[in-house]
Amino acid sequence: MISAVCLGFFGSIFGLVGMKCTKIGGSDQNKARIACLAGLIFILCGLCSMTGCSLYAHRITSEFFDPSFVAQKYELGAALFIGWAGASLCIIGGSIFCFSIAENSKSPRRAYAYNGAASVMSSRTKIHNSVPDKTSPKHFDKNAYV
Repeated sequence: MISAVCLGFFGSIFGLVGMKCTKIGGSDQNKARIACLAGLIFILCGLCSMTGCSLYAHRITSEFFDPSFVAQKYELGAALFIGWAGASLCIIGGSIFCFSIAENSKSPRRAYAYNGAASVMSSRTKIHNSVPDKTSPKHFDKNAYV
């Protein structure tokens, strides 16, 4: 489990460096390699965690069903199930990280330029640019709005 924690830490660091949104890591090809390495490290982290949880679960079940074992017997608890779920998520996340770099390298990425809006006319420009009305303002009494 200690090796799983250490591998998870280094996988997170490599994962941050390998993402396309970060400035460090070099070109896109280098970032893809770093991201693939991070995915492999996450898969190893999940396997180490799965191994640790499974070995402890095997020990608990073998002691529980051993009639000659006289000490306190334990049962499988929530921590083991959470460990198995976390290990599964690490393996799934690492494989997604590895396969996320499978971009088609034959077609280059297209950059789309923003041309801007052709014309924008807001209500404020309509009021200021229109010809003012020469008629006198209408006066309403207090019952006109009801």
